[in-house]
Amino acid sequence: MEKTVLMKGNEAIAEAAIRAGCKVYFGYPITPQNEIPEYMAANLGKAGGTFVQTESELASISMLYGAGGTGERAMTSSSSIGIALMQEGISFMAGAQVPGVIVNMNRGGPGLGGIQASQGDYFQATKGGGNGDYYTLCLAPESIQEACDLVQLLFDLAQKYRQPVMMLGDGMIGQMMEPVCIKEPEQKEYDLSWATRGWDGVSRERAIINSHYPNPDDMVIQNGILQEKYRQMEAEEVRYEEYMCEDAETIMVAWGTVARICKSAIKSLRNQGVKAGLIRPISLYPFPYAILEEYAKKDQVKRFLTVEMCAGQMVEDVIIGTKSLKPIERLNKLGMMSHTPKEIADYVIELEAAEKEGK
Repeated sequence: MEKTVLMKGNEAIAEAAIRAGCKVYFGYPITPQNEIPEYMAANLGKAGGTFVQTESELASISMLYGAGGTGERAMTSSSSIGIALMQEGISFMAGAQVPGVIVNMNRGGPGLGGIQASQGDYFQATKGGGNGDYYTLCLAPESIQEACDLVQLLFDLAQKYRQPVMMLGDGMIGQMMEPVCIKEPEQKEYDLSWATRGWDGVSRERAIINSHYPNPDDMVIQNGILQEKYRQMEAEEVRYEEYMCEDAETIMVAWGTVARICKSAIKSLRNQGVKAGLIRPISLYPFPYAILEEYAKKDQVKRFLTVEMCAGQMVEDVIIGTKSLKPIERLNKLGMMSHTPKEIADYVIELEAAEKEGK
């Protein structure tokens, strides 16, 4: 029976993955996601799965490639610089059409950076950090409950599209504690005739997992298949939340836990008579461009405000979505520290005041 329990984010994500049918996990320690491999080491075997402590992130993604190629529900996790080391393997998985779930608890950078939360991996996660024409379907939670729900969904999406998929959480998601109700989802069945699940030379054709296409015509076909998948994702997998946008004059755009902070700021602004709202992308790829364009065309909307815990990366997608029909302001935080509701609210009030003064 499902019940509500108090859990740390990383541990809840690991438990949700186990209940979603994760059978193999490969991981290497790095803060702030260490509790995921730790929890998997202690509990995945009890559920009939296998935990492997790898020697590096390169090994983790290579093993995920191999396990995903057999059709098993497989997962790895890391943080920022560890995910950077995985980019070649992620590109290989995309090219070979191999499913797998990747969790990134984003920390600060560039370089080694620091262990505090950040949102500086947005480009890496959404624009294809490796080589070639590929994307990684990417979902971003704002709470631990949503993180549990999304990681379970990602196991299905990975197998539906036969592609690597990612959950991008800023480090706060992994380290804070909240009450969660972790579901026991029904595991959907997918065609695994493509997978390398044993071959006797009689019952079926030999399955080959490969991303090498030296013949240009074959490469065209393969890339065409991938692009068809991405167009399908863009049609079927866009997810977002609208918060108090109906009459909003200032619409904030933020993802992850920063969006939660924006909601607190919006409540404060509403109490002061300032009409503010929020569009929260849940799918970072595919990005919810259409809803931004819809609001950009509304006469009541005066401006958009992107709030990011980085120098500004998602703002480029906001520019595309709004088609620059309205001004786009930015409120960025570079020190791997989150905004406060007061900072956000005060900035919106400053924008309102500057507009009234004609600046």
